[in-house]
Amino acid sequence: MPQTIVVAEDQHHIRSLIEYKLRNSGYTVFGVEDGAAALQKVVEVKPDLVLLDVMMPLMTGFEVLAALKQNEETRMIPVLLVTAQSKEDEIVKGLDLGAEDYITKPFSPNELAARVKTILLRSAKARE
Repeated sequence: MPQTIVVAEDQHHIRSLIEYKLRNSGYTVFGVEDGAAALQKVVEVKPDLVLLDVMMPLMTGFEVLAALKQNEETRMIPVLLVTAQSKEDEIVKGLDLGAEDYITKPFSPNELAARVKTILLRSAKARE
């Protein structure tokens, strides 16, 4: 059974690119366009990984991340932040909130797929 990923990105063209690359890498992907929809979809499908843009409508990626980590049912789901924010304090904030990794835009789709694969492998080993 393929691993499942929720992609939360408000820019349609970027979300489509991420979804395309991840589907072609063998994952089942659910795309959403805002933070509130991301939180709802994660609770609904319990994915293996969540990709969160930081700057989104309704809830920021940081707010979604904090909510996921406070929920017993979702706290162990790894999160990869994908954002245009490249300031050190923003990166540190995301990692402090519990993100597994952080990738800044613009990014290489191949690098993104490699980071996703690495996070999923690390997560699987941690569950063993």
